Amino acid sequence: MHAVILVAGIASRLRPLTDTTPKCLLKVKGKPILGMMIENLSLSGIENFVFVTGYLEEKIHHFIKDNFPGIKAAFITNEIFASTNNIYSLWLAKEAVKSKDFLLLDGDIVFDRKIIDLLLNGKRHSALALRTNGHVGEEDMKVMTDKDGFVKEINKTMSPADAAGESIGIELFLKDTSTILFDELEVMMEREKKVNVWYEEAFQRIVNLGTKIAAVDVGDLKCMELDTVEDFRSADKI
Repeated sequence: MHAVILVAGIASRLRPLTDTTPKCLLKVKGKPILGMMIENLSLSGIENFVFVTGYLEEKIHHFIKDNFPGIKAAFITNEIFASTNNIYSLWLAKEAVKSKDFLLLDGDIVFDRKIIDLLLNGKRHSALALRTNGHVGEEDMKVMTDKDGFVKEINKTMSPADAAGESIGIELFLKDTSTILFDELEVMMEREKKVNVWYEEAFQRIVNLGTKIAAVDVGDLKCMELDTVEDFRSADKI
């Protein structure tokens, strides 16, 4: 099992904090976000890590080599990180994980380790972690499910009232789905040049083709995406 962690972005909303530090190395309760992610994944048995870097990538390389010298780490550079979205960073991981089981994580999430175990323990289907508790806002990545609990729609534009909850940015793709996903990404990147959309657009397209992605409710387990200074303050309290 591989873990693909996307840490290429500039995080302009957090400036000046990110002027000299990539967002994933900002700290919550004194610990860098990325360090907590690697620890959580390692405790769940993940040994192979793929980091897609870009902005201030040398600092991420040094952090991992200095603090986690024992993990198997591959680094892929998104050279056009300033003009692309996370879908392009995911596409760059093709050679590392296409047709393999892998976890996909945005590099700005703090979360309870048990969320990883929830996804891995239900490995009959590819899946995404879904937060159904609490407020779901207009800007959240919302998920509508079918009667069997599989993803029917995933986007930011649906009404919160129609959503089962928010996708928190942690997904499990089993090898068959991985193949389908990267085949669709190839169409989107190479033919359509859709390099500046969210990767969830690719998820929607493979769902429309009949791919099953289970929505796994994380229940009361804590998780949070960190986009603003206020998010960091909230995470410190939680």
